Amino acid sequence: MKNWIKIVLWSLFGISIIALSIKIKSDLDTHLLLEPKVIIHMNDENAFITEHELLERLKLKGFLFKGQTREELDPESVEQFIGSISQVKSVDVFQEINGEWQVDVRVRKPIARIFNKSGETFYLDSEGNTMSTTPSHTARILVFTGEIDDKINSVSVSEIINNDSLISIRKLDDIYRISDYVCNDPLFHSMVGQIHLETNGDFILVPLVGDQKIIFGAAHSIQEVESKFDKLRIFYTEAIAYEGWTKYAEISLKYEDQIVCKKKNINE
Repeated sequence: MKNWIKIVLWSLFGISIIALSIKIKSDLDTHLLLEPKVIIHMNDENAFITEHELLERLKLKGFLFKGQTREELDPESVEQFIGSISQVKSVDVFQEINGEWQVDVRVRKPIARIFNKSGETFYLDSEGNTMSTTPSHTARILVFTGEIDDKINSVSVSEIINNDSLISIRKLDDIYRISDYVCNDPLFHSMVGQIHLETNGDFILVPLVGDQKIIFGAAHSIQEVESKFDKLRIFYTEAIAYEGWTKYAEISLKYEDQIVCKKKNINE
């Protein structure tokens, strides 16, 4: 008899808890929805989207509106929309039990800005993906110009590297190797501002200090890029330091294990 009473009491308790939970959820669902707490994670100062801009985009697309209740929020759709923004690397949208909600965004890190032959301009990020520019944000990074056919909707660098038929016609992988190295090297990050791609496939470095032409040549592998920058580093520390920035008109890194320099005409 006592066991039967305990079972009934526990059953009633369980039903009460479920009913209370349903009541609380129903009350929360009809409450007005507050703006989310937005957290934007970035690797450097180049935040290509701010909390205000993100909220404005959500309002423009109808995901946030005046008088909105918690029940009218669709977290999955919000997450998909934010994830479609090219500057966004990843996003998590979740609700708290008290009705509050949060948006966690990780933005991409641009390492190169590209101006192609078609008149397009876009960024290449630290993982080899393209991302669009924004009128309100710019990044102090390497600028690539010249004979670049790749467009913003091109395949990613990883896809190019793993496809032999694309390597010969795409330059994004070469651009990525150079910019990734420069971006992570304090010396060259402060010395090189622009790189131009010639019709013959040579990359030309435009230094921020001095007016010499630095012929980098190709960048078909990480080893090739590292080797050429190592040669240039030695040249800067052992030659330029003693002879000055104005002595040479051209510096070529194209040839293996050597640097070929062309001095300026003394009459110039």
